[in-house]
Amino acid sequence: MANRPTRPSSLPPDQADGLRRLFGGASVCAVPLVANPHVAATAVAIEQLAAAFGAWRREVLVVDAADTSPPAPEAATLGLAGGIQAVSAGLGYLPARGLPRRFVDARGSASRLLDELQEAAPQAGVLLVHGEVMDLARIFRSRPARPVLLAADQPESVKHAYACWKLLARRCGWLSADLLLLVDGRSARPPQIAASVAQCADEFIGGALAGWAAIDPSAQQRPRIDDPLHDLAAGQLQRDDALLAGALPGDAGLLNPLRPARRP
Repeated sequence: MANRPTRPSSLPPDQADGLRRLFGGASVCAVPLVANPHVAATAVAIEQLAAAFGAWRREVLVVDAADTSPPAPEAATLGLAGGIQAVSAGLGYLPARGLPRRFVDARGSASRLLDELQEAAPQAGVLLVHGEVMDLARIFRSRPARPVLLAADQPESVKHAYACWKLLARRCGWLSADLLLLVDGRSARPPQIAASVAQCADEFIGGALAGWAAIDPSAQQRPRIDDPLHDLAAGQLQRDDALLAGALPGDAGLLNPLRPARRP
């Protein structure tokens, strides 16, 4: 496969046709990206994860709503579309700190925000919502989803990621999650970290780690189409489409399999 995943023509014809059938006309895929105060390079994670979704021919709207994110602009109070910034073709960005709490209703739900985001960016095939764990629980309260957990090569960051998953399992019933690690590319620890999170989830909450990927924040080159990060994005898209169809489409086998956490 070619090194430039954003070019559809770089895919073999049979795989490109399968992807068009798999993802063509699909609904919006809303992905909760769980903020982690112990991860310094969150912006890199957001950028590369958004690019991975873009590689599968989905336009992406990043909703950056964590406590460390830029505040929602005044224009967003009149309509969310007014606060969306066009970063590049197929990628929009909405600074949104504080925005989820504006949508909390009397029952403690902020799920209306997802509907408003879809109306504000109808062309977006992916809503990547980066936020604090409690805000995400309110936003996705009545919606099945698979959270993407952030962690680094530090015990506190891994503990925080797992604690967030436990809370989301209790509040939202999410027993499946993905893990995105930001670590030095020379480190041999990512498989061990992922295996540890997977084992804890399996033993204590009955959860399963669906996929994981590692990003080197200092690396300049973006991942290839066969990189685990792109597999992770494809798994999210498959999961979302499967919820609508009741089962994974027959073309799902055209995608590269996820690389799940493996115990050393």
